[in-house]
Amino acid sequence: MTDTLTPSRPAASCRCPDTTPALPIYLDYAATTPVDPRVARAMLEFMTEKFGNPASTSHAFGQDAALAVAHARRQVAALIGAPAADIVWTSGATESNNLALKGAAHANRARGRHLITMSTEHKAVLDTMRRLETEGFEVTCLAPQADGLLDPAAFEAALRPDTILASVMMVNNEIGVIQPIAALGRICRARGVLLHVDAAQAGGKLAIDVDQLGADLLSLSAHKLYGPKGIGALYVRSGVALEAQMDGGGHENGLRSGTLASHQIVGMGEACALAQREMAGETARIALLQERLRAGIEALPGVRFNGHLEQRIPHNLNVSFAGGGAAALADRLPDIAVSAGSACNSASSAPSYVLRALGLDDALARSALRITLGRYTGAADVDYLLQQLRVALG
Repeated sequence: MTDTLTPSRPAASCRCPDTTPALPIYLDYAATTPVDPRVARAMLEFMTEKFGNPASTSHAFGQDAALAVAHARRQVAALIGAPAADIVWTSGATESNNLALKGAAHANRARGRHLITMSTEHKAVLDTMRRLETEGFEVTCLAPQADGLLDPAAFEAALRPDTILASVMMVNNEIGVIQPIAALGRICRARGVLLHVDAAQAGGKLAIDVDQLGADLLSLSAHKLYGPKGIGALYVRSGVALEAQMDGGGHENGLRSGTLASHQIVGMGEACALAQREMAGETARIALLQERLRAGIEALPGVRFNGHLEQRIPHNLNVSFAGGGAAALADRLPDIAVSAGSACNSASSAPSYVLRALGLDDALARSALRITLGRYTGAADVDYLLQQLRVALG
């Protein structure tokens, strides 16, 4: 009988059967994911054979690349229920966020200068908002509730006649909670406010439909869904005005100049197509793994789960362990890759600003581990982590 908790391993993997996990074990999928071998195979052809510049369509090399880029654009669009013409290629979610926020703010400044976001957003949003503040925009940064979720009533109350743009992430990168984006979208639509959604942690994990969400702008990153690093996309609803942030040859309808990296684009397209086909079964499998993990952690002394325990993706579990720092605990798990915080803040010794926004004191915030499961996580990996946590916690 096949174990439903046993993942399909990459073709290049040498991992042992699921009863004996190969070491080291990777449980930091929110930081980045391995490139799926199927994605790598699709990319290879466009690095070595069909390597033409997709803008050079006077010959077959460029034409082949242009056709592949168009196909990948349709694949990304299909994942989020968008028209292919509304997809703009970028280098990743950070650039997508910058283009969305700066581009929309600059293009709409005649209508107002008020922007809204959350205090638990990714730094790519928060730092971009701070940059806009130096340019004369006013930013309201809303605090979450204790469970990490934004109250739609508080969001609506923060809107002003001069509000032009709000940015709220769909899934939080540290604690995995799912924000009520559709409710926020309805509020924004009724008030004529643009809504940007950072969906880097949601792509490939949740069903996304930009119309149902009411999103005008939505950011994606390939390396969060088993595609290559260095490529991402921004959905821009038709009719939404953006000011380009990069000058050059006017690529991507003038919104993002630069030669398109066709091999990376092909990789992102294939990763999105795989995610769309396999998401339902994969999410159900990972939900079973999270139940197993959560039950094991609940049996440990002095633990606290951070973020709403139901309105969340099953791939992410953020846990504070009483009596010590997360970095020291992670050091006692040498064969397991987990994260003390998010990848963007890994070099900082300060407690997580996301957890502090939830009301955790410095000690609890510093003691939190983020454990994230993915496509190649198996039941034996979870069991080994629990075993090692019991040893590490004494």
